[in-house]
Amino acid sequence: MSELSDPRELCPNDHAHGDIGCAEVIAEVWTLLDGECTPEARERLRQHLEACPGCFKHYGIEERIKSLIATKCRGERAPESLRERLRLEIRRTTIIRGAE
Repeated sequence: MSELSDPRELCPNDHAHGDIGCAEVIAEVWTLLDGECTPEARERLRQHLEACPGCFKHYGIEERIKSLIATKCRGERAPESLRERLRLEIRRTTIIRGAE
């Protein structure tokens, strides 16, 4: 969930549209945006968003944030020297933990 706003500001009464309330929808917005929810959950969330202007507004904000992040972070990659140092640290941590 985004820290941009308190879900109660968007949907102060935690309306239930169908079998899902606003708090649950707002908590699950990122799973919907990331395509990580089941088809059944996606349909329940979609139905609620269509019926609830507050949740729909919150969904739109989150969708814009995700799009902005994707646009601004596209194509950037850590330098190879940093990537190699991280690989070495991960291996070292794994070896130390394995020896304990």
